[in-house]
Amino acid sequence: MSSLLRALRESLNGEEKDFTTGSLRGAIALLAIPMILETAMESLFSVVDIFFVARLGDDAVATVGLTESLATFVFAIAMGLSFATTAFVARRIGEKDPAAAARGAVQSIFIGLAAAVGIGLVGIFFAPELLALMGASEAVQKNSGYTRISLGGSAAVMLLFLLNAVFRGAGDAVIAMKVLWFGNAINMLLNPCLIFGWGPFPEMGIEGSAVGTVIGRSCGVGYQVWHLFRGSGRIRLSWEAMRFDRELMGHILKPAASGMFQIFVATASWTAMVRIASTFGSEVLAGYTIAIRVVIFSILPSWGLCNAAATLVGQNLGAGKPERAEDSVWEAARYNLWFLGGLSVVFLIFAEAVIGIFTHEPVVVAVGADCLRFISAAYVFLSYGMMMEQAFNGAGDTYTPTMVNLACYWVLQIPLAWTLAIGMGYG
Repeated sequence: MSSLLRALRESLNGEEKDFTTGSLRGAIALLAIPMILETAMESLFSVVDIFFVARLGDDAVATVGLTESLATFVFAIAMGLSFATTAFVARRIGEKDPAAAARGAVQSIFIGLAAAVGIGLVGIFFAPELLALMGASEAVQKNSGYTRISLGGSAAVMLLFLLNAVFRGAGDAVIAMKVLWFGNAINMLLNPCLIFGWGPFPEMGIEGSAVGTVIGRSCGVGYQVWHLFRGSGRIRLSWEAMRFDRELMGHILKPAASGMFQIFVATASWTAMVRIASTFGSEVLAGYTIAIRVVIFSILPSWGLCNAAATLVGQNLGAGKPERAEDSVWEAARYNLWFLGGLSVVFLIFAEAVIGIFTHEPVVVAVGADCLRFISAAYVFLSYGMMMEQAFNGAGDTYTPTMVNLACYWVLQIPLAWTLAIGMGYG
């Protein structure tokens, strides 16, 4: 117990460490603990939203689900760029060249902001049409203000992902964690106040949830920028580094484009699944949305482990230690198997109780529990798959996991989902 507490304390104190030497188990713990907490905080934005929005009814929950599916473009670009950014920064830190890491980080930010502005403008001007395209009912389309605000705030999502990718690549996982703690604290305070009009705040309904989340994420971005320019971590941004570099941007954009497509393939499959679910009504869509939120939140510790392994892969490859990079992946995958295997058992037994935390509607609970059981039954296989996918990304090879995602999601999952649910009438 004392060794566990010591490892926890050491991982959270933020001291500079060299992850290319010493105990591999210790390096995984020092990186994984704050990264697990960081990823948990990122998904907490969605969990808080759905917890309070569920009080507004099934149509409100369905609106959140459809809007999240529309936001796949934002998350695909943000996460794809994050993979390339983390790999680039980690490799330069492993080579002991933080100035080059900073210059690369700036080019990623330029790419991400350009994409976010374009997506945000489309969301602001065409929110009702986008919801209709996704099969939303007329009642759901009336909540288009939520979609307009959420997509309009795409820049906050983009910067939050990218700047935390910079921190992770540099090994500053504690800063990335604190950023999301701060942003979530703002979101948890504002969400119920703006939805229900508590205290001096206006009662905005579902739109209040979107406003609170955008403000919370924006506050997190402000905290990130302060840390990057303050210069207390392993990487520092200077005004000199804030220059457009076409050659360096192209060097980052090549793996980033593959990474974006990799995530788009995965997240767009969620859009397709939501579109299929929407044909069965708001109650079914609400149950599916809640279950997916639980799944995403539950596997976040695994993503923390995967991000730790990706950082170790990048830094050790940069330091010329490929064997240590490979060993870090298998060691972290073993821990991931223990965690997800145990979680699978819990969800298989207590699915109704878990969904019941968010809603008491019998149909919604039944649909959500079925969804949760089916997905969690595959957690044991997911434990190694997601770890190896991130290992490739950490090495700068975003092509291999892209091909895997394309085969799994679009060759197998979507055709099977449509055939079973609609073609064969299983619902």
